[in-house]
Amino acid sequence: MDIRFLLNGESVELRDVAGTVTLLDWLRETRGLPGTKEGCNEGDCGACTVAVTDDHGTRALNACILFLPQLHGKAVRTVEGISGPGGALHPVQDAMIDHHGSQCGFCTPGFVVAMAVAHKAGRRDFDDALAGNLCRCTGYAPIVRAAEAASEAPVPDWMDEDMDALSGTLAAEDGPVFAPESGDALAALYARHPDATLVAGATDVGLWVTKSLRELETVIFLGRCADLQEIEEDGTRIRIGAGVTMDRVLDAVRPTLPSYAEMIRRYGSAQVRAAATIGGNIANGSPIGDNPPALIALGAELHLRAGDNRRSMPLEEFFVEYGKQDRAQGEFVEAVSFPREAAEFRVYKLSKRFDQDISAVCGAFNIEVSDGRVTAARVAFGGMAGVPKRARRVEEALIGAEWSETGIEDALDAFAEDFVPLSDMRASAEYRLEAARNMLRRYLAERAGGTVSVLEVSA
Repeated sequence: MDIRFLLNGESVELRDVAGTVTLLDWLRETRGLPGTKEGCNEGDCGACTVAVTDDHGTRALNACILFLPQLHGKAVRTVEGISGPGGALHPVQDAMIDHHGSQCGFCTPGFVVAMAVAHKAGRRDFDDALAGNLCRCTGYAPIVRAAEAASEAPVPDWMDEDMDALSGTLAAEDGPVFAPESGDALAALYARHPDATLVAGATDVGLWVTKSLRELETVIFLGRCADLQEIEEDGTRIRIGAGVTMDRVLDAVRPTLPSYAEMIRRYGSAQVRAAATIGGNIANGSPIGDNPPALIALGAELHLRAGDNRRSMPLEEFFVEYGKQDRAQGEFVEAVSFPREAAEFRVYKLSKRFDQDISAVCGAFNIEVSDGRVTAARVAFGGMAGVPKRARRVEEALIGAEWSETGIEDALDAFAEDFVPLSDMRASAEYRLEAARNMLRRYLAERAGGTVSVLEVSA
């Protein structure tokens, strides 16, 4: 595959690019830019953070799980490109010096790039913006103080890329690496190559390569299918294309589904949310993916496509068993749709760390109450079975019951009928079952006006 992109303001053209060469390896081993560091090599530590600009703006991404073909038509800045002509420092670099934000310096380049991206976007929520960057010696306080000190400085001119220079395409379509330009092209291509690996954000597939050392023969990159990146709303529902990144999903649901948005804020890091797609999170069928429980409780429909044929199904029916989904060869997730509003919808994520951690249990509740009794209920969980699963016995026990602590007792007992969770490094089976029950208790308390978030509790 042939690609073209800007690197620190200069045009780069690469011919016959392999599908699984990461930007991190290319920068360090081929381009001679060692400022981008290799730490975890799985998108967790942020030492490899780069700034990538495209039609959706400038985002911080992890270079270690970013494949070169994903950069076609975009602009990249490494830490070497954060400073300006003649070595002029970016405001965040000046502030890091003034506030003693670096000791060993290994994590510093990634922090500087993430800070520069946040600075360009005018962000002030630095605890969130920098949650994907780990530091083990300086400590976060001086780094956050540096970000705050730089926040009022103007964005340097050199941080604005001329994307017009990247118009046109050099992407070849003769394989084994493909980059279709539309959903129609993808459908035709996938029909011809049903065994190909589809890559959207690579936050999962990237680890197949960097950690499992897998060789991917035929790869189809979805990042140029603009129609899969559309968000459509009408009066009652929202339809989100499979290629929409999680940071955009967060913005889309924040006004009307704030609990869902709050959960997404804890989905990976800023770098991961800027790459990961909602379609990828659903299609990989993970039993601990955070989107499916929330979407199932909302009554989401999944939209699939194979060639010219399209079909839709309730999302919960897509997950058949661990590692198996109701998806035929050559069929891909095209979009997901769900109600724009659900006043009593809540989703709770339980993990060992607040930021950037995989759920031990993720529970979602959408329960309607009239005259003190439950009239309708949708309850779903991740981390409790081999697939994201709807709690149908719990729902049956709730409907018609009094909405009170005593009224939900039968539903609490029904959790053991719906779920037989496993024990693993994140939680024991007994803990998961009790945590799930406690989430229903939490939901009841929150509906009654109680304080249930650890972030709202004070001494």
